[in-house]
Amino acid sequence: MGRHAAPKNPEHPPTHHSPSARRLDPRVLVAALAVLVVVAGGIVWWTVASGGGCDPTRTVRVTVAPEVGDLARSLLSGPQELADGSCAATEVQTQEPLQTVGDLGALQASALPEVWVPDSSLWLARAPEGGSIAADGALASSPVVVATSRAAVDRLGWPKAPPSWPQAFATQQPVSIPDLAQSAEAISALGAVRAGLGGGDDADNAIVEAVLAAGRGPATTVEDALAAGSKGDADAPLVPVSEQEVYATTTAADSSQLVAVYPSDGSPYLDYPVVRVGSPSGARKAAVDAVVARLTSRTAHEKAQAAGFRTPDGAAPPHATDAGLRADAPKPIALDPADVRTLLARLSSLVAPSRILAVFDVSTSMEAPVGDGTRVTLARDAAKSALTLIPDASAIGLWVFAYHLDGDKDYAQLVPTRRLDADVDGQSQRHTLSAQLDTLPDRLTPGGTGLYDTTLAAVRAAQADYNPDAVNSVLVVTDGADDDDQSIGLQGLLDTLRSEANPDRPVKVIGVALGPDADLGVLQQIAEATGGAAYSAKDPTDLQDVLFDALRQRQ
Repeated sequence: MGRHAAPKNPEHPPTHHSPSARRLDPRVLVAALAVLVVVAGGIVWWTVASGGGCDPTRTVRVTVAPEVGDLARSLLSGPQELADGSCAATEVQTQEPLQTVGDLGALQASALPEVWVPDSSLWLARAPEGGSIAADGALASSPVVVATSRAAVDRLGWPKAPPSWPQAFATQQPVSIPDLAQSAEAISALGAVRAGLGGGDDADNAIVEAVLAAGRGPATTVEDALAAGSKGDADAPLVPVSEQEVYATTTAADSSQLVAVYPSDGSPYLDYPVVRVGSPSGARKAAVDAVVARLTSRTAHEKAQAAGFRTPDGAAPPHATDAGLRADAPKPIALDPADVRTLLARLSSLVAPSRILAVFDVSTSMEAPVGDGTRVTLARDAAKSALTLIPDASAIGLWVFAYHLDGDKDYAQLVPTRRLDADVDGQSQRHTLSAQLDTLPDRLTPGGTGLYDTTLAAVRAAQADYNPDAVNSVLVVTDGADDDDQSIGLQGLLDTLRSEANPDRPVKVIGVALGPDADLGVLQQIAEATGGAAYSAKDPTDLQDVLFDALRQRQ
């Protein structure tokens, strides 16, 4: 639930990538709870070695949280021989747990992992009902702590008297709260505050006030907060993160003033459960069993310690005190998943819903292969995964575009923008969108890409359909450049967007450039003209992560 750090050394290089145009770290606070679109994505590492006498080799699909990607790859780097003479190999993918939760509710079993290692068991409670998932041991653990500078800790008087969780966030020190939609640290910390206040409505109200107060302050990312702490700034924000992230940050720096504060009432833990997905049998089950056994082995726990994690029973990483940590394990604070869901619902109710007109390129270039599919099938699966997580109060419409799809118009409406719980001929809008997304691969059309006229028409439609109580935007996903010689043209589009902009009806354009042929520069200019953002995914392996971050961009 959230992005973590990986030690910066040859054995454990950073697991995150940096797409061009706009850095893709989520910067959303409470608004992130109304997730626009969640994508099933990540980086895939193939760890299938040569057979070595194993016949056949059964490949087990494994998905892990990004910060344990290198660790899992190291542990599963070669085939494991099974009792029947066959071998178990692995396909390891890193993915934010929120994205995996979306996949569990939308994709076929063949597209899902068979073994999943999220950062927290809290995610299991958010998985769709009816699925077959069960934790079977753990890879590692890491307590949630409060990170800041040593100078800030000294000024607050915490070396001699550590605060409780409620006290830690009741000071005048700035606070940086990670993205609540996908950060297990943030949710765990707020859950610990709630427990420290005795639970109930009064505790929930206090948390809501604290989150809103943090949101009114200067926008500070987790990365910026940790950097300020490392530099020793006395005004460095307090930020709830995993102990492992503090370890990785301090061990990667030549000198660091970042320290971990352990509240006096204990800590909730990220427990990195090893989760079985599905119900395999026979030889398939034996292969999954072998992978689970490897990820929960003593060797796995020792390698996790070397990467800055604790073992599942709390044994500290090496040289913990040198990295600003404590050697003894803090007392665990157990969180009730039901209470966490209640708290999330309470916070979510404060957020303006999303109202988005999604516009997908269906020119034939979208047939370009990506992994086991194509760009268009990847876009389809991404959007379908999102629909399992987007709140009912949000509204989404769907258009497609290419060249002269509807007479001389380059675009066509598939689904009008409605709330996701709206009734559409006896089905919900959510179901209607899912059914129409399934048709995208069959709608590919030759002739080119009418980007400019489509974008203008979509913005005008969103302005006409504006909801003042929502965040209104147009999402444009394309893998090409405009090649309609009868269009308004780029300058005409930019001039018209600026002249027709209405401060009382703001509609921003979020552009996603898919593949090497998309014109990112054009999308950046369009986004700038509307206060939106543009994202690039030149590398197909980055595509889903780029979409995930881009479609959640709300500020």
